[in-house]
Amino acid sequence: MLKCKINGKEVEVPEGTSIIEAFKLSGQDIAHYCWHPGLSVAGVCRLCMVEIEGQPKLQIACNTQVQDGMVINNNSETVKDVVRWGLDFHLINHPLDCPICDQAGECGLQDQYMQFGKYTPEMAERKVKKRKVVDLGPTVVLDTERCILCSRCVRFTDEVSKTHELGIFNRGDRSEIGTFKDRPLDNKYSLNTVDICPVGALTSKDFRFRQRVWYLKTAESVCPGCSTGCNVNVYYNEEGLWRVRPRYNAEVNGHWMCDEGRDTYKFVNRKARLLEARVGHKDSWQSEAPGSAAKQAGVKLKEVLESEGPESVALVLTGQYTTEEYEAAIGLFQSELNSTLIYHWVNNPESFEDFDGLLLRGDKNPNTKGLLQALEQAGIDRPWQDLLDRLKAGSIKTLVVAGPENQSVFPDQLEKLEMFKEVENLIWLTAGPVEGLEHRAKPTWQIPLKTYIEKAGSFVNHQGLKQSFQVGTIVVSSALTLAEAVTLLAGQELELSAQDQILQQNRKKNFFTETRGAL
Repeated sequence: MLKCKINGKEVEVPEGTSIIEAFKLSGQDIAHYCWHPGLSVAGVCRLCMVEIEGQPKLQIACNTQVQDGMVINNNSETVKDVVRWGLDFHLINHPLDCPICDQAGECGLQDQYMQFGKYTPEMAERKVKKRKVVDLGPTVVLDTERCILCSRCVRFTDEVSKTHELGIFNRGDRSEIGTFKDRPLDNKYSLNTVDICPVGALTSKDFRFRQRVWYLKTAESVCPGCSTGCNVNVYYNEEGLWRVRPRYNAEVNGHWMCDEGRDTYKFVNRKARLLEARVGHKDSWQSEAPGSAAKQAGVKLKEVLESEGPESVALVLTGQYTTEEYEAAIGLFQSELNSTLIYHWVNNPESFEDFDGLLLRGDKNPNTKGLLQALEQAGIDRPWQDLLDRLKAGSIKTLVVAGPENQSVFPDQLEKLEMFKEVENLIWLTAGPVEGLEHRAKPTWQIPLKTYIEKAGSFVNHQGLKQSFQVGTIVVSSALTLAEAVTLLAGQELELSAQDQILQQNRKKNFFTETRGAL
């Protein structure tokens, strides 16, 4: 470890640490644009200037390593003056369109100016006009005027995605970011360039002009898009979820996540959800409260068990639920319903083991490992063919399916529904309405379940790492967790958790938009 002093504070850092990293480790602020901990050093913004005792000139902190005994500061008047001039230079051609910019409220440029700028601009020349609303590809829009040429996005496509779509073209104050001819920004990680853009130059087509960020709250969670288990921040308000962005975890996803994972907020919102339980069959459906429907289904289960025995009831599980839900559901099914007919529905088995070399995996479930561990602990290892044989023989009279929360990654759902259609009673537990289930001619229960942001629990990712998360927000208050649904199916009473009660009591329409700051 090396010892140095930063703004009078003693700091110890590992050998090879840059000065800007030492500032971050010590919890002190330093101006910067182009440096990013997940990318190579570019040293082009020249804002991270520091004074080093014994050296005649100021140095950039991003490309200077800490030496033992260094005395460093960025709070002298000399450094402050240089940073103000640097900011002035960066903003010479920057348009004043903060009121219509999606980045407003979380803009590095605004933050840096308020902390390190506050200068009186001295440029009288007209600003250089550049292209606006440039379509870079299917996910990202570029406003060239706002770009300060930090090169973060270019380095990302060169070093992380390795797709090389972006470059800096022209020279001087005509320089601008762009794509190479016939090479749109179209890769599975393209929206990371929006995350790392320190200004509003790159914006997401999906999120653009949909919400002001100060109306949103943030919850930490784990992405349910695949078995990598990227750590994420989920942004929401009373209307529901609006976006998902990566949260740093060195062991799992580093600073990044794939574009597919960002879409996982869409199946959580009310327009994609089953808001009430649906009970009945083709041409005769009734809406019920989820708890009441689960109790009715439980009564039917008990009748079938008493008349046909435990071999007449089966449970199908997908890898989309928490480890705690699996343990509770499997335990209740075994102890209360005396059935060991529990099966694992594997989606897209032909590409299950695929991996793109960065983050994206073929196993499109967040907790396949957790499900397999729960089944192993319960001593259950039933092949899928065993279920098909029993369905064909007609021995299973009631089938409970914990269907996929994210139905878009289960392309075989209609095929499985066709396999299940002849069972006498079908109880389907999932977050959203199931296409094709409305045409079933036999007794059916569709019972809504909570999604990953509405419950606490843990996922075990592909490498066996268990990651816990807490409730972020409640979108459908009446929906059940898988454990709660199976508890009611088993004939037991259910108490609303204290956390659910608090979350439901605190739901208030337009809570954030009614909060005004001082002018």
